[in-house]
Amino acid sequence: MELLLTNLAHGFGVALSLQNISFALLGALIGTAIGVLPGIGPVATISLLLPITFGLPATTAIIMLAGIFYGAQYGGSTTAILLNLPGEVSSVVTTLEGYKMARNGRAGAALATAALGSFFAGSVATILVAASGPLLTQVALSFGPADYFSLMLLGLIIACVLAQGSIIKAVGMVVLGVALGLVGTDVQTGQQRFTFGIPELSDGIGFVPIAMGMFGIAEIVLNLERPESRSVLSSKVGSLWLTKEEFKRATPSVLRGTVVGSFLGILPGGGASLAAFGSYMMERKMSKGRHMFGQGAIEGVAGPEAANNAAAQTSFIPLLTLGIPSNAVMALMVGALIIQGIQPGPRMVEAQPDLFWGLIASMWIGNLMLLVINLPMIGMWVKLLQVPYRFLYPSILVFCCIGVYSLNNNVFDVYMTVLFTVFGYMCNKLKLEPAPLLIGFVLGPMMEEHLRRAMLLSRGDWAVFIQRPISATMLGIAAFALALMLMPNIRKGKDKALAE
Repeated sequence: MELLLTNLAHGFGVALSLQNISFALLGALIGTAIGVLPGIGPVATISLLLPITFGLPATTAIIMLAGIFYGAQYGGSTTAILLNLPGEVSSVVTTLEGYKMARNGRAGAALATAALGSFFAGSVATILVAASGPLLTQVALSFGPADYFSLMLLGLIIACVLAQGSIIKAVGMVVLGVALGLVGTDVQTGQQRFTFGIPELSDGIGFVPIAMGMFGIAEIVLNLERPESRSVLSSKVGSLWLTKEEFKRATPSVLRGTVVGSFLGILPGGGASLAAFGSYMMERKMSKGRHMFGQGAIEGVAGPEAANNAAAQTSFIPLLTLGIPSNAVMALMVGALIIQGIQPGPRMVEAQPDLFWGLIASMWIGNLMLLVINLPMIGMWVKLLQVPYRFLYPSILVFCCIGVYSLNNNVFDVYMTVLFTVFGYMCNKLKLEPAPLLIGFVLGPMMEEHLRRAMLLSRGDWAVFIQRPISATMLGIAAFALALMLMPNIRKGKDKALAE
């Protein structure tokens, strides 16, 4: 306990420096803004801002990107409640009860519930990250190469299982992502692989062109196809104070949402969206006010908003301790660390204590900033929605091209971004989810490295993967999860739950 407090004090010393606290505030503001603006989301925004982080210190860059991620969870609730327009995927659930509350004249109470629930859940989840991080790091250090390979394989399979749509399509996207990650020069033999004689591919495909093309610009193109529709709330926001009855009903929902979100955030393929939906379904069955669902139940705002913020924080646990991204945003974080020359994994606590503890401390500071930013500035965020998309996107595209080019001063990266934009657009039209591809792209080279190490240590004996207890357990869970999802009844149940 004393060591934990010492480390947190060090983290606050790092996070409270003028540069880091300024970028934490910037990240929180950008996150809230893109949460408010429908259709952009944290994945697209972080992928578009990756080139900017190249010129920043590693700790400052990750603090800013993290602020964008959990800031988007806050911002999405504002338009979900006031305009029935979810700014972020995880805020879709908030529209179901939040907008009904607004129509009933309790918009202020709904916004206050979302902000306070988010702050509480984010703070609790940050404590979990601080407490479990070093512990899991010690466990991770006992892993051998075979265990790491099996763990990463499990992560990829769980990402496929939890992906929307066909599991065959999700597996195909993961395999494609792994194949793209292997393009370039083999470190051990010096042979070039899958480069097709193109010199620029000898160093591999850049992370930024894939992320920016498939998640950033492709999302912009898709948004331009959709007509803008905004149902503006005619009545005033009203008082932000909750009645005694509302507070009594919301408190258990926030606590349950925090637990659900903290757990689902750690799972590969989980994250804020899954946590929000899971919490909403739980509240419909467990809350005392379940008979009011569909009419503006405060539990339907409190639970999901707490869950998505808790999940946003705890999704950093597998990234910081094992170096494994649990969702698309965490895959982007891995990319940002690699751009900075840092290999995420169990050695980060020792090798990068400023980054590890500074990031955790910045989460508390960021959550407090977001509480202050969101409630008094509701009017400003609503006015931001009056800016038409057609004025926002041209400037975004120009900055994207400049950012990609500036990474290596090479126009080839811009061409690659255009190529992956087209591919990302086609994936959306063919109902192919891009997140498994990005996770496969990040984990593919790491899996290959651990596979080779395991085979060298075992002298080519494949039995090493089932002889080691940890590895055998991971592979068993992966095979069981995959077999379950291939069963028709289970698959139909998953599709029905995702449709709901």
